Amino acid sequence: MQAIQTQGMTKYYGRARGIEDLDLCVEQGEFFGFIGPNGAGKSTTIRTLLGLISPTSGDARVLGLDIRTRRRDILARVGYLPAECAYYPGQRVRDVLRLSAGLRGVDCRAAARTLCERLQLDPAAKVEELSFGNRKKVGIVCALQHDPALLILDEPTGGLDPLMQREFFRILDERCAAGSTVFLSSHILSEVRRHCTRAAVIRDGRIIACDKVEALADTGARRVLVRGEFDPHGLAGVRGVETTDDGLRFLYSGPMQALMQALGAAPLRDVQITEPDLEDVFLHYYAERGEQA
Repeated sequence: MQAIQTQGMTKYYGRARGIEDLDLCVEQGEFFGFIGPNGAGKSTTIRTLLGLISPTSGDARVLGLDIRTRRRDILARVGYLPAECAYYPGQRVRDVLRLSAGLRGVDCRAAARTLCERLQLDPAAKVEELSFGNRKKVGIVCALQHDPALLILDEPTGGLDPLMQREFFRILDERCAAGSTVFLSSHILSEVRRHCTRAAVIRDGRIIACDKVEALADTGARRVLVRGEFDPHGLAGVRGVETTDDGLRFLYSGPMQALMQALGAAPLRDVQITEPDLEDVFLHYYAERGEQA
């Protein structure tokens, strides 16, 4: 059974596009990345999967349950962290955690206590006095404390300092190793590169690529750094040209012989040609479909 399976899932807001014809399959136990910039359709996809908004057309199942008819069952078995967390005024952290657990009818006190300790979150603190990062920690504990079969996390690390991000992903890796599925929606590509086994790239509400992270990175492109006088614009396959303190950088996906001939004819001090990172790959998939890199 797949943790998430969609067929032609589409959501329109009136005439405005949300997502279109999404075909997506996430296996149980996967650490899956969902990549795209703000406005690409990531949050709409998540809210539709959870039954928080209704699809315009298409079908989807979460943990084998139909999103149209089994919304309550889905929400009981999923841990969801929205991009922005809001809480009732006047509550303390422990009140929020107790309310979240009570909605599911589960005693989560031991798990909540452990998670609060690992994330350095004070259960007695008043929610309205917390920083943005600590409010995000409250949402993380609410999403994790009932040991869900599927975690759906929408831009989860905003506001967390690097140490807390490391601990957070350590917890996710532990949950995934124990059999839970993690669906990580993010525009921070380094997070996907380090932790996910597969990922999908979404653009303008459509999936434009879905594969293992290593396969997505295998585009045939190279990252080039040039020090000296060189104009790459006459070469086919050049994208993302930028001048930095280190030199001239660009992404190249044309014939290597043409690149070497052009470099050999220029007065250069140094050249570095390396494999692209996931940020470069992201530009590759967007640029080849007409997006400005």
